[in-house]
Amino acid sequence: MNHSTFRGRRTFLAALGATLASTALPAWAKYQADQFRIGYQKAASTLVLLKAHGALEKRLAPLGIKVSWNEFPAGPQLLEGLNVGAIDFGYVGEAPPVFAQAAGADFIYTAYEIPTPHAEGVVVAKNSPVKTIADLKGKKVAFNRGSDVHWFIVALLRKNGLGIGDIQPIYLAPADARAALEQGSIAAWAIWDPFLSAALVQSNARLLADAQGVASHHQFFLSQREYAQKRQNVIAIAMEELGKEGQWVKQNTAAAAAQLAPIQGLDAGIIQTGLEHYAHVYQPIDATVLAEQQRIADTFYDLKLIPRKIVTKDATLA
Repeated sequence: MNHSTFRGRRTFLAALGATLASTALPAWAKYQADQFRIGYQKAASTLVLLKAHGALEKRLAPLGIKVSWNEFPAGPQLLEGLNVGAIDFGYVGEAPPVFAQAAGADFIYTAYEIPTPHAEGVVVAKNSPVKTIADLKGKKVAFNRGSDVHWFIVALLRKNGLGIGDIQPIYLAPADARAALEQGSIAAWAIWDPFLSAALVQSNARLLADAQGVASHHQFFLSQREYAQKRQNVIAIAMEELGKEGQWVKQNTAAAAAQLAPIQGLDAGIIQTGLEHYAHVYQPIDATVLAEQQRIADTFYDLKLIPRKIVTKDATLA
């Protein structure tokens, strides 16, 4: 690892830790029994559709609970919002909870989506000389720092006899990374759907590898601890409605894609391909998936990507 890369990671962790360690919460950020504040990302299709359809509002209205929706650009920012009490519930990938817990965030794992390894991958330009993962050695690989593809890249390199120090990590948000790939300023880009499907169709990109046999690519529903302790009924209703929404998406993928197209700003056909890569099946958190998260946490600690050891089971109500 070069010194500039280390400094960048150290600065990132320090800034994240400072945000997450804040204890002086503003008045609006405290637990409110009559509110259910949901954090989501535009690419979180099931949550986006649940918001659009209004089913959760109808379920919770008789209980006197108002639902509000808060959009975040990525998982790490959503976790910050959860920790400081700005939201009560959110949906992120595998790596953000590990980074956040290591930085002091207090949340709980509520449920997870069963594995979706085809929903993330590494792409290169169609005419790129890079043909194998080994060919990435010494090259610039872009990905969103602290996101689920951060773990995917680490695991993919390890499976192919390389380490994170064998590439040049370039930390970019999806839009910037796509532009960099199209301009030829990076060799490869690790990304998730629907951006993955969009790159393959619109950016003349080629799939180098997806996460099959490398990473489970679990997605997690997380809850603010106090809210989970006091409002388990609300979270249970939310998961029930999300389960129904997921089944609707599976049975009506084309219709779901058409509804998502103007929201996500992508062609409906691209969104449909991305939706087909996800399972849309959610299960309560269990020991097996927590063990997988522990493996990610231990690996990140060994690589000095997180500042301290964590126990993922601590992020439960058990």
